[in-house]
Amino acid sequence: MSDLSNYRKSYEKSELLESSIPEDPINLFNRWFHEVEDFEGSGEVNAMTVSTIGLDGFPKSRVVLLKKFNEEGFTFYTNYNSEKGRAIANNPNICLSFFWESMERQVIIKGVAQKTAENNSDGYFESRPDGSKLGAIVSNQSEVVPSRNYLEENLKQLEKDFEGKEIVRPKHWGGFLIVPLEVEFWQGRPNRLHDRIRYSLEKDFSWTISRLAP
Repeated sequence: MSDLSNYRKSYEKSELLESSIPEDPINLFNRWFHEVEDFEGSGEVNAMTVSTIGLDGFPKSRVVLLKKFNEEGFTFYTNYNSEKGRAIANNPNICLSFFWESMERQVIIKGVAQKTAENNSDGYFESRPDGSKLGAIVSNQSEVVPSRNYLEENLKQLEKDFEGKEIVRPKHWGGFLIVPLEVEFWQGRPNRLHDRIRYSLEKDFSWTISRLAP
């Protein structure tokens, strides 16, 4: 057994004040994203946790890569027949979260998922390396398989089948756009008095900004 009660860190790198934030959360997300990206040793700044409610009623979280964000929302790509894809089809209300340890920051996004237009999914799929394209085709994501060797042998066969041919996106693979309803920004501060700023989308599509107790 491990007692982690003595694990402590003082957060002192930055602050988040109402006087210095924009009216739109996407603008603040963009600022934070690129600040973290520019910070040495930040790793995969676009890594995010996607939380869904599964068909069994349990929440489940996993890390995926954000591939696009703009005023419409946040986009990632996956197999629609995967566990997460089926969970989203059943309940499109999901949560995204980013933890950027290097800058002592966290962003939590509550939103609704919808499939991206097919031409957008086609465009992103086309930009992927051939190995990633074939990997998306060969993997029945989330299904039980007999072994690692089973996957690798199937991939070798696909490589032969598609040699010299165009690799077209399978219809069961594509993007999800997460339209945000609420975005919370967390900045670590000393003495656990962290800054928490929440943007909530109103019916007129404006954003209400609130400070939350840490």
